[in-house]
Amino acid sequence: MNYKKLAAAALEAKKLSYSPYSNFCVGAALLTKGGKIFTGCNIESAAYSPTNCAERTALFKAVSEGEREFTAIAVAGAPKNGEPQYCYPCGVCRQMLGEFFDADCEVIVVKTEDDFKVHSFGEILPYGFGASNLM
Repeated sequence: MNYKKLAAAALEAKKLSYSPYSNFCVGAALLTKGGKIFTGCNIESAAYSPTNCAERTALFKAVSEGEREFTAIAVAGAPKNGEPQYCYPCGVCRQMLGEFFDADCEVIVVKTEDDFKVHSFGEILPYGFGASNLM
């Protein structure tokens, strides 16, 4: 997998963030098993609860276009005009990714195109609750 390409896509998506309240910009790039990349950014609302994270924006775009199988997601986030930092998906995003991700799917947290960490999804969401728990 070309981590730099996925990291670059997440960093570009971060530029589109609409985050006037938190001033924390996040971009995500989701890779399908077929090699297509879907991007998303966080989109805030003054009411906060309708706010949507970058990871879910990318996931919802992909699923709404018929994609159901993924191999990786890259996430880049930092305060506006702040230093780059490793930004992990929030709990809600981890739960939604768990709906479609296997434990071995990769989560890439990005500071820059050349500075990122790679984790398995199972590492960042151990003991997740999923469809198998409902049977």
